[in-house]
Amino acid sequence: MAETLTRENWPDALYDLLRGNGVTQFAYVPDAGHKVLINRSLADPDVHSVPLTTEEEGVAMLAGADLGGSRAVLLMQSSGVGNCINMLSLTQGGRFPFLTLVSMRGEYGEGNPWQYAMGQAVEPVLKAMGVIVLRAETPQDAIEAVTAAITMAYQCNQQVAVLLTQRLIGAKKF
Repeated sequence: MAETLTRENWPDALYDLLRGNGVTQFAYVPDAGHKVLINRSLADPDVHSVPLTTEEEGVAMLAGADLGGSRAVLLMQSSGVGNCINMLSLTQGGRFPFLTLVSMRGEYGEGNPWQYAMGQAVEPVLKAMGVIVLRAETPQDAIEAVTAAITMAYQCNQQVAVLLTQRLIGAKKF
């Protein structure tokens, strides 16, 4: 029987899902919402975990991973989506698999007023750039949405973002 997913263990199950589906490159800007994925990727000798100076570098990294025959994922916070707008045009022109997991801010229970503008713009901005957007509100949603996104990205060369909502990762009070 499968382990019950909880707020504490779903990130580990998500990492195992990504690795089980051949993801070997993790591009990220440090973010508490992706702490488990980042730490596990850094500790895994069979993957390349690449810290970015800005999120748009991750778009190019995912293109390069595909050209080199690898699967990659971009881990970023919702505020980083704004940094990627221009580079997302590369995903449309290049038609390469693009999978990003976005830890959300500026929504349910947010305590920092500066996070609202980009947090509310994430979904419409991604959609305007041709990225398919899936949302995860619960641990089960996260596994199901990322499973669907893996199929969409790597079997159909689609560009897919999974939004890991504040109901899932927890709202920050600062």
